[in-house]
Formats: sequence, C-alpha cells, structure tokens
Amino acid sequence: MAPCDARDENREAGGERLTGLETRIHGLVQGVGFRPAVWRLASRYGLTGSVSNTGAGLRIEVWGTAASLAEFQRELRENPPPLARIERVIDRPLHGPPPRGDFIIQASGTEAPRTSVPPDAAICPDCLKETFDPAGRRHRYPFTHCTHCGPRFTVIHRLPYDREHTGMAGFPLCSACRTEYEDPSDRRFHAQATACPDCGPKVWLTPEDAIGDAAVKRCVRLLRQGKIIAVKGLGGFQLMADATRPEAVTALRARKHRPHKPLALMARDLAVVRRYARVDPEEERALASTAAPIVLLQGRGRTLPKSVAPGLALWGFVLPYTPLHHLLLETFDHPLVFTSGNVSGDPLCADNEEALERLTGIADAFLLHDRPIVHPCDDSVVCRMAGRMRILRRARGYAPAPVSLPPGFEQSNGILALGGELKNSFCLVRDGQAILSQYLGDLEQARSYGLYRRELAAYQDLFGFEPRCLAVDMHPEYLSTKLGRTRAAEKNLPLTEVQHHHAHLAACLAEHGHPQAAGPVLGLILDGLGYGGDGTFWGGELLWADYRTCRRLAHLKAVPLPGGGKAMIEPWRNLAAQLWQAGIPLEAFPGLRTKPLPALRKMLETGLGSPPASSCGRLFDAAAAAFDLRFDTQSYEGQAAAELERWAWQSDERSGYSFSIRRGETWIVDPSPLWPAVLADLAARVPKTIMARRFHLGLADAWCRVIGHFAERMKCPMVVLSGGVFQNRLLLETTTECLRDKGLRVWIPQQVPMNDGGLALGQAVIVAARG
Repeated sequence: MAPCDARDENREAGGERLTGLETRIHGLVQGVGFRPAVWRLASRYGLTGSVSNTGAGLRIEVWGTAASLAEFQRELRENPPPLARIERVIDRPLHGPPPRGDFIIQASGTEAPRTSVPPDAAICPDCLKETFDPAGRRHRYPFTHCTHCGPRFTVIHRLPYDREHTGMAGFPLCSACRTEYEDPSDRRFHAQATACPDCGPKVWLTPEDAIGDAAVKRCVRLLRQGKIIAVKGLGGFQLMADATRPEAVTALRARKHRPHKPLALMARDLAVVRRYARVDPEEERALASTAAPIVLLQGRGRTLPKSVAPGLALWGFVLPYTPLHHLLLETFDHPLVFTSGNVSGDPLCADNEEALERLTGIADAFLLHDRPIVHPCDDSVVCRMAGRMRILRRARGYAPAPVSLPPGFEQSNGILALGGELKNSFCLVRDGQAILSQYLGDLEQARSYGLYRRELAAYQDLFGFEPRCLAVDMHPEYLSTKLGRTRAAEKNLPLTEVQHHHAHLAACLAEHGHPQAAGPVLGLILDGLGYGGDGTFWGGELLWADYRTCRRLAHLKAVPLPGGGKAMIEPWRNLAAQLWQAGIPLEAFPGLRTKPLPALRKMLETGLGSPPASSCGRLFDAAAAAFDLRFDTQSYEGQAAAELERWAWQSDERSGYSFSIRRGETWIVDPSPLWPAVLADLAARVPKTIMARRFHLGLADAWCRVIGHFAERMKCPMVVLSGGVFQNRLLLETTTECLRDKGLRVWIPQQVPMNDGGLALGQAVIVAARG
C-alpha cells in the first residue's frame, strides 16, 4: 500500500477539503467573554481548533470548510460580545493537518502584555434578574456578575486578564461557581469577578455590626432616617444621603467642606429620574449604557432642596450600576445624593482603612466590603451639548479603553504624556493607540498627586510600557511638568514641552480622525488659564494649527490678574481689572467701593502681583461679579460662570453686548465696550437675566466674526471648539450655530473631555507627529 499523503488529512469524511486559519484580534477582547463566544460560534459551525488569550489580545486557530470558515469570520466580526471592541484583525492561513477532537479553549499565553484593558461595566439584565430572584443562589447577593458586566479595570493587577491576576485572586471558587467558570456554554465561563455568597466577597455595616443582606437593609433604614452613609462601590467610596431631606444634604456639605459644588444623584430607575428631570432619547441611552455615567439633565417636575445644586438648573443623575446599588435603591421612589467619598479636593477613598480614617466625621456609618479596589476610579460625567453626548469627566466605564489614533500615527509608540495640573489624566501611546488614564483630580492636592504617581507606575506595569520620550505642559510650575523634567533627566529621555491650547486643539483633531498629514485648521480655545508661547497666560485664543505647528491668530485682550491666584477665586478682582483696562473708575460699581482700591490700583498700574492674561474664564468671572453673582468668592472652579449661564437661559434676548476687534499681526478681541453698556443697563434696571444673555451672545458674535474672516483668508472650512469654557452649553451652541450658518464645519470634543482632562492626548499626538 502506498504511504498516505498528509494532505489527505485535510479532508472531511465526506471528501470536502478543510482549511486552516489563524486569526489574531486586537482591542478590548479580554475579560469581555470573547473566548466562550468564539467557542460557541466554532461549535455551531462544527469547526476544530482552539482560542486563547495572548499578551497582544486573542489568538484563534480554526479548521473547517471554506463555507463554514467564512460564516464563522463574518459572525465574529459582526456580532462580538457586548463589551468587546475590535480594533484590528489579522488573518493568516494555517498549513498542516487539522487537530483531532473538539474546539477547545486554551490557557492564556505568556507574551508581554500588549492588549487593552476593558473598563468596568454596569450590571447586565441577566445578573440583575438573578439578584432579585428568590429561588436563585445569588438572591440579594451584592456582587453578582458575569462576563457581560462587573468590575474589570478596577480589579486588575496585570495581564493577561485571568482571575489570579485580579483582586479576586483571594476568593477561591466554590464547586458550584467553579462548574460555571469552567463551562464554555455558561455566561460565567472565565468571568474573573464571578462569585456567590458561599465563596465571594462579603458586605458589612459598621458601627452597626450587621453583615450581608442585614447590613444592606439596615443601611436603607439609616438613609431613611437622614443619615449619611459611606458606601464602598466599584472604583471607590461614595457618600450617600436622602436627597429629599434638606438637613441631610446640609450636613453632608458642612462635613465634606463642599459648600456649593453640585452633588450627583442616584435614582432607582428612569421613571424616578423623569419625575425630576427631562430625559431625551440620547440621554436615556447614556444613563442605561454599560458605562453608566452621571448624566447632566435639565430639571423639571418635582423639585429637590436647592442645596443639592445651588444656583444651577442641571441635575447630575446616575442609575444604579452594581447589584449593591440596586439593593440600596430598591425601595426609594426618590433620588439619593451620590457623591465622591472624600473631603473636597482629595481623591476618593478606595480601601476600608483609608475610608474609616478620612471619612469618619463625615459619614454616620460605613457599608464596607472586602473585594480590593486595585485602581481607584471616580464616576464619569457626560452632558448633551450641541446635539451630542459629550464626556466632561472620563473615568469609570470609559477608562482605560484606548483611543485609536488617525492615519499617520500607526507606528507611534513609547510616548508618555503627563497632562496638566487640574482635572489631570495622563496618556500612554503604543502601537498607534492612545491609552488615556482615568480622571485623577487636581495635582495641587497632595493626595491627588500621590494617586497620580501610583497610577502612573501601575499603568506602566499593567501594559508593559517603557517610555521612549515624554510630553509635558509648558507651565514651569505644574507638578506634572516638574515630574516629567525629573524623569527625563534621570532616564536620559527626550522631553517636549507642549503649549497648553495647542494640546487642546490637537486632542480634538485626534479624536475626530484628522490624518497626521492633513493641513492645519482653525481652533478657538477658551479656558481659564494656560501658559502661552510668549511666556504670558493665555485663555482666549484663535489658533491656526496642525499636530506639528501652531500659530496664534487672535486672542482676547490681556487683562491683569490682580493678586495672581486670588483672582481665580475672587471674581471682584477680575471685574476691577476689566474696568481699569477699559478706563472706567472702579468706584462705578458700588461693591468695589468696600475693597482696598488704592492698593489694587497700584497693583494694576505696576503689574506687581498682577500678571496679564487673555483668559476667557476670568472674563466670565468679571461679568458674574458685575451682575452681583458670586461677587466676593467662588468655592469651586467655574461656579460664577455656571450661575451666570443659568441666568442667561432664562431670557430669550437676541442682541448681544459689543466687543471691539482690533486688526493687526495678531487680532485682539477687546471686551472694553461692553462695560459702559453693562453700567447703563444696571442703571436702567434691565433684568439681569437679559444682561447675562447679552454677554453670552456678544462674546459668541465677536469670535464668530473673527473666525469668519480667517476661515475665508486661510480657505479653511474647519473649526475646532475646545477648552473648559465651552462646557458652557449656551456659549457652545450659540457659537456652533453661528459658524455653521457661515458654512463652516465644527469639531467639538466628544469622547475626550474638552477641559484639561483631554490635554494629555493632545500632548501625545503632538510629540508623535514631531517625531
């Protein structure tokens, strides 16, 4: 008999030839139930082979007929698991005989980590149903999760994403959970956070000395009594209280040292939310999404104590996103206050001992559990503006999902961008993708800076990342800049200092897929303060820029900041500076007559302690002070501007105050003409709601006139709008509508914050483009 040709082994019994194919999938593909999904799909089409996690993502080796493989590949791409995000698929043929037996799931590989880490996901409908099923073994269990939901990023120590590499390593599975975990047909197959009351984390209430469901029910009773509870959640602690009890909200504010900044609200379901706020379909989708962010909504219907969001018309609502939250909210037909478990300015607490130390004196009781939080992660915040949901704080539910960079950046690698000082996040670039960290807070706070450094080290370990170059902000006193300089010197790495507003613009370009080789665009960047290319403070800039270069075309007239940093918290100082610049006596505003005007004039005239700044944020502060809003102080960044916007929305005025535009090598938008008009309106007792709207309309009109000129001159149909001031919805939408009426395309940040939380992405792509 002739020897058997090996090629015969590639045929089925029926004689049809088998084909082998290796598929490598990159993206958010680990910890999302992808391997069991592949197993089920392969089993359906009668394929043989295997699937495994690797350091780079997922590897599939599969054998079958050409027709079955084609269907398998189509289903794989069109219907991945709900939490998966496929960034790249690489196929190559396999040669040799197919393996014997059924399709199998192999153990994870040992390659260096190159894959992405999925964000945490809100509880899925199946797990929620189980949690409230009296016949189920997970009835009222606060940690019911599967491959489609639950903690991911907040519990992972290292890749690949296997249980022994997570905070669940200390909870060995019981036999029942082990059976689910090892069954590829079960939705808990390799669900790394899966557990049950017999083998998983436990919850308890202190100092009430209650455990398990008794602790949850006791916590609910305390909330109904007006008590404040510190609850350990997915990414850290939250402080919860009954939002309908003014005394509870007032006590929380006093203890937390948060006098005015709005407090978020958690409601049991959408029906409860709708009793207090308008919810359009896009906002509803955001609330019910797996990211489950806080969504800023327009108030309506039933009211809540004004102390929940003093001076504002928006409520920040979030739906329960863990089983524990659902158990706590089950019987409440009104919202609970749901705010970060910290003292104002500090990062949220993430472990039990830290919470008991720092939150004692704020919370009346603590609902604790023993599942470790590896990466603290605050709640994300989104708002619908200019027709789209836009992320204002990117954290739980979104981070650290990568941002795919535009064409031209495919080879970008080894870049570490350290971000700014406020609302900090940092960014790692590798393999043409940007990994933007979660929101880490303001680095001027010592604990936030400590968290920043710890997470920076953790990300480098988690992703096996070794920087080849560093990017920082130009501001010489930012702690992130100083850290970058130190590390660059220690490791002999190239360091690039990136101009603040250029970074804002570049981040928006990157998010919208603007190719690296494409030409420059116009960008209007309005914010509080950023270190300018000329060594002064900027904050109201029209730029002409691509990723490599940046030119300043126009700016708000620079005005002194009397007292420097004090001008950021005392709006009256900015009003005085604007009046002085416009040649108007400071005594024209009665409120200023009680201030130390001789010393103030000397500061303004000499420049001593009064650096010039073209800040749009400080202009808003001056206007708010003129209308007697937050005249003396504001307790959080942007408070005066936010209250001014609320007034403006209450008017339908259609004309704006005048700004002058001075042409030159660099154009100047000068607010001086508005101040005599403001004084005249005050004397005529014009309603301040009308005056507030006139301010917004005048500012938008001035910038639109300038942009219209330069768009025609540069033959550029594209405009970027970014910077923290554009979190003002009225200003953003008015400016956007005006520019679109001129036939211009407008790009606005959507998936990356327009405030300083997006700076690191912009820094990273600028450095990548410059090579």
